[in-house]
Amino acid sequence: MPRPAPQASRYSLSFTAAGLRPELASVIAGIHLEEKCDWARTKAAVLERNALQARSASSGKRLESELRQRLQGLTAPQLQLLARGSSDERTAMAWLAVLKRIQIAADLPREILLEKLSSLDPVLRRSDMAAFYEDRERDHPELAALAPSSQQKVRSALLQMLREAGLLVGKSGKSGTLGTVQRPFLSPQVQELVASDDPALLAGFLHHAPAKPKAKPAAKKAPPARRAKA
Repeated sequence: MPRPAPQASRYSLSFTAAGLRPELASVIAGIHLEEKCDWARTKAAVLERNALQARSASSGKRLESELRQRLQGLTAPQLQLLARGSSDERTAMAWLAVLKRIQIAADLPREILLEKLSSLDPVLRRSDMAAFYEDRERDHPELAALAPSSQQKVRSALLQMLREAGLLVGKSGKSGTLGTVQRPFLSPQVQELVASDDPALLAGFLHHAPAKPKAKPAAKKAPPARRAKA
């Protein structure tokens, strides 16, 4: 009997508690380095200092929790660049943390935005997004199970993060357009840190993985020298 197709893992949809927030992600990364890369101590320090400038303790806890869980997926060099890099590099690392934590955010550029660029039709339309969500709901019934207000929060949060990450520019139009898809510039250090982690993650930045160098053909062995006849 044929085996049933494996079920897709459930989407994590708690990301609406925080947008991309690269400046706040950088604050957490900096405190994490100060606290000897101990996440428990990082959490305590962020909350005790109200380092995220939350208006209430409850909102501060939600914000800290969501951002910290994303950053825990980054490597040590990626966290260092998030804490100490340029503004563009901090944004790229914050988006990388999203790609590694939030599967629907990783699916969107790979399945929709790259196709828009390759087809020379960079305008993102509401119909493109509607088709994407309809397709995703087939494998992820948890999306369809959301209340309409929660569905709108998810969609709005994803679009806003695309804009903050530099993958979407321009305002929404009355004709159903949402903006123009673009490939953000990545510094050499960002490209190296992403590609060395997992080249497939470059698709989340609308970049292609570097081509693997072709293996050089093995050198032919010289034939053994003939012995001279006596």
